[in-house]
Amino acid sequence: MKIYTKTGDQGTTGLYGGKRVSKAELQIETYGTVDELNSWLGLLASYEVLKEEVSFLHSLQSELFNIGSYLASNPDKKLKLPDLNDALITQMENKMDEFQDKLPELTFFILPGGSRESSECHVARTVCRRAERQVVALGAQMEVNPFIVQFLNRLSDFLFVLSRKIINDQGKEEIAWKPSK
Repeated sequence: MKIYTKTGDQGTTGLYGGKRVSKAELQIETYGTVDELNSWLGLLASYEVLKEEVSFLHSLQSELFNIGSYLASNPDKKLKLPDLNDALITQMENKMDEFQDKLPELTFFILPGGSRESSECHVARTVCRRAERQVVALGAQMEVNPFIVQFLNRLSDFLFVLSRKIINDQGKEEIAWKPSK
């Protein structure tokens, strides 16, 4: 099977369910951003400092694929889609609580950075927030499963705490934001 189909050469793409739409549609931008986020999680999973979290990161990536299938579907058709795993939200919350129990109390705003791995975790967090905003905007145009917003909201929180865990595990200092006077 060839990867290229040439059907998108005129600036359209097919939704799951057969409808063709412009590649500039918010729906396409939204699931494209979820795909971008998924790629960032894949990068994070490749880092040695996160070796204990690889399996969980892969489960989050799989859920992002499930979410992508919802976002890439023709809203005019009832289609068989994968189940969404709401238990992952509780698992993220539990992991955040576990991580935070071992982290110093956060008493200041931090600048994204401190190490390559932590910085890339912050990039993933900001891509997640963008995806969340796009899903909310898409929800004004079509029905969107409310789980998706909840999942992305919790995932961005998880990525923030994970970035702090990375810095702590690397024995590095978080960079405090010092506002201009």
